Amino acid sequence: MSETITVGEALVRLLEAHGVEVVFGIPGVHTAELYRGLATSKIRHVTPRHEQGAGFMADGYARVTGKPGVAFVITGPGLTNTITAMAQARADSVPMLVISGVNARRTLGKGEGCLHELPDQQALMKSFAKASVTLMNGADLARELARCLALTTSGRPGPVHLEIPTDVMVETIAPPAPVVSHDAAAVADETALEKAAALINGAKAPVILAGGGACRADAALTAFAARIDAPVVLTANARGLMAGHALQVPASASLEPVRALIAASDLVIAVGTEIGRTDYDVYVDGGFPALKKLIRIDVDHERIAAGAQTAGAIVGDSAAMLEALLRRIDARRVKGAERAAETRKAAWNALSDKIRGEVTLLHRLRDAVPGARFIGDSTQLVYAANLYFDAAAPKRWFNSATGYGALGYVPPGAIGAAIAEPDRPVIAVVGDGGLQFSLSELGTAADEKADIVFLVWNNHGYREIETYMEEAGVMPEGVRPTPPDMEKIAAAYGLGFSTTADEDALVGAIAVAVDRGGPHLVEFRAD
Repeated sequence: MSETITVGEALVRLLEAHGVEVVFGIPGVHTAELYRGLATSKIRHVTPRHEQGAGFMADGYARVTGKPGVAFVITGPGLTNTITAMAQARADSVPMLVISGVNARRTLGKGEGCLHELPDQQALMKSFAKASVTLMNGADLARELARCLALTTSGRPGPVHLEIPTDVMVETIAPPAPVVSHDAAAVADETALEKAAALINGAKAPVILAGGGACRADAALTAFAARIDAPVVLTANARGLMAGHALQVPASASLEPVRALIAASDLVIAVGTEIGRTDYDVYVDGGFPALKKLIRIDVDHERIAAGAQTAGAIVGDSAAMLEALLRRIDARRVKGAERAAETRKAAWNALSDKIRGEVTLLHRLRDAVPGARFIGDSTQLVYAANLYFDAAAPKRWFNSATGYGALGYVPPGAIGAAIAEPDRPVIAVVGDGGLQFSLSELGTAADEKADIVFLVWNNHGYREIETYMEEAGVMPEGVRPTPPDMEKIAAAYGLGFSTTADEDALVGAIAVAVDRGGPHLVEFRAD
């Protein structure tokens, strides 16, 4: 008799065949069948304390590896708990596959009061995910799983949802062979390349805007920028590109000196950036300059079409398209390094003393732990660094303070990143307010023995919002939630701990914690 296995068992085998190494999830009665065979597979399972944590862990893992982070969650509340993380991933173009249960096929849409029932779970997910697919027949598993995985990374990456009814999970099928996606990479449009090359060759003061979509194109971007002698302005999620290069500008395009550089340029080349407001107009003052001529290089043709009018548009992978342009453009010297240096200096001087001090502190930490990856949540130190932080390498600085802007990202996101690259320590920068959104995930960090230092910027509340309210003439209210005793929290979860209000001591404490390894909580009393 030929072998048969359940759909749940087949799913695990197929995920393994597709190279999935880690699954983040919390099992429940609606997903127990998906775990059949997981314990004996090569896939590592990581258990968060909340499904939102599963999504953020998948996000952190995906940002580091470039591969889709995978999460298992139950139908109904498990899935809705994951939505915030999926929305952040959609805003930041992070590949993610969330596999959930859903009630038996015969009950769908009938409102029978089943456990964890939603009126229309798939319709909810379709409102923000790249796709939501219901597996109605176990025989279709291999094809649908391959399609979902391919969707997470094709075009503009993002989250995809696959739901499996509980009665389909237990169906028995012959062990399926994995279906290989044959989606070809976008082929460069020769006409578009030639048009862009002509514009670039005719430019006397070009500038490049590089976003998170260029993070895996460091070598190509460096060569391209050097060939045309153009300053390169980096968004927050692009920091670390061209590290130390004379043409690099690690400062926000929301700062006036950076905007002046852009306004004075006769050609702007936007690479892997959606030119979103939280990167280019963080103060919402409408001061980002009109662009005289714009060339866009992006994997998402819809984003190009929806944005500012372009003089040239190239759809495709950033590295591949920059390399294709390199073969068509002339070398020149147009004082790019001088323009970049002047902008760096002016942007730094445009920061307040407070913000310069906070960025300087992060630069000291970067130098004290040169191999570390820094991950941030929405807190004062991160907001300051997004204005001007010079990361050591691509993907060594990312955070959730742009785009969707979700709090609670750091503890689980840092865990995902640490699991993705276990030999690189993570410095997780989080406020006392943001930490309490996902405080329990410190337990997961302890379970996984992850090399993470949680730097808690403790200013006793939501100080950034309090300042905003004061400046707007609103009497602050609701911005002073009492933080927990951080030492007792660290002890409760078995984390190493230290606390200080001195910056020199903070740098030393973090260096010592990284050297010791494992998870630590270091509190900086900023208030």
